Amino acid sequence: MDSGTRSTTVRRRGRGTPPVTGGGRHGRRTALRLAGTAIVAAVALGLTPAVANASPSNPSDSEIAAARTRADAVANRITQLSTALAAAQQRVDHATAASAIALDEYQSTEAAYEQADARSKAAAAAASAATAQLDVARTDVIAFARRSYMQGSTWPEAAALITSDGPAQLIERAALLEAAGSHTSNVLDVVRVAQVKAARSDAVARSTLAQADTLKSQASDALAVAKNAEVTARAQATALSAQKATLHTQLVAAQKQLSVLVGARAAAQRIEAMTAPPAPAPAPAPPVDDRPPAGPGSASVAQRAIDAALAYVGSPYAWGGGGAYGPGRGLPPDSGVIGFDCSGLTQYAYARAGIRIPRNSRAQFASLPRVSSDDLRAGDLVFWATDPADPGTIHHVALYLGNGRVVQAPESGDVVKVSDMWWSGFAGAVRPSA
Repeated sequence: MDSGTRSTTVRRRGRGTPPVTGGGRHGRRTALRLAGTAIVAAVALGLTPAVANASPSNPSDSEIAAARTRADAVANRITQLSTALAAAQQRVDHATAASAIALDEYQSTEAAYEQADARSKAAAAAASAATAQLDVARTDVIAFARRSYMQGSTWPEAAALITSDGPAQLIERAALLEAAGSHTSNVLDVVRVAQVKAARSDAVARSTLAQADTLKSQASDALAVAKNAEVTARAQATALSAQKATLHTQLVAAQKQLSVLVGARAAAQRIEAMTAPPAPAPAPAPPVDDRPPAGPGSASVAQRAIDAALAYVGSPYAWGGGGAYGPGRGLPPDSGVIGFDCSGLTQYAYARAGIRIPRNSRAQFASLPRVSSDDLRAGDLVFWATDPADPGTIHHVALYLGNGRVVQAPESGDVVKVSDMWWSGFAGAVRPSA
């Protein structure tokens, strides 16, 4: 996680506010009583001596203005604290998404390396076989030349071949003799074909080996980048926990101050207006794609995939862990955790349903039939990105269950779980069973 913002709950970290407590339990029925309470609070909060010494029963305009100014200052402080919490959470979310994208890049490069390595080994085996065939053909030429000479030189030029210093000179002489029209032999044709085949096979083997070595180096570099990004994201998350505790304490204190200054009900209304989360975004349409839309797919296959994923609810998230064959050991810093990352879980689910899909989330999105957001069905894979219009920024995938629910492997420190669907950052969906 492939990771990042994983659910509605995670998206709203830092936005919730505790219940407001304090004065105003019986209401504020008159402006005079409200002003009096504000002045009492002003004394406790260190306002000017003039305000502190004023008569609560007959506040002046300046005293009322001072109390309002103090209330506005506390309200502004609440806004600042809420903004700070949201900004800190956003930084962590961005770092986590960057880590997931880097992990996805490594998994993609590692998959390419494994394919290149398999091709390299196959090419090396083919080159070895071609070389063996060439050796046999060369032996046949020498034997043919020897027989010709010993049987009365049925081929007058046999001596030229027999006296060759080695196989290379033998082939060269035979080619020259044939070019001069001296003799034609099927044996030489076999040698020439074998030689060409061996040369080509060797060239392919060398090329594929070079490609595999390059991809192996790139995969190693990508893994180092991904590890660094994940370590950075976790450090920021740890720092955020301490920061949130401090900011939350300050936020609660500011809310209580505001409640004393303007009354519980008015304070609650002001706090709600300042800290209410934005309305959920509607499901966006995925980016334009030239692939044909997915068909209805197989409901039974989708259900098998869902059942496979749900069987691991509660299992640990392992960064880089798991895949088609089940949970697996994560990559450092999760080398001691056995479980799934987000795309490992979805690959496993569909492997159990009999469909092989790529290991990393971007490849899953790129290679499978696309589904519009208004046609989501149980079993579809849903994706999120830092830029929904750019599939290259996809950092998370989950398995849609229907009825606005998904099963997912969210992020390090969490477990495979069922969550509400969310639309912020939604990049699109695919249907593996189509």
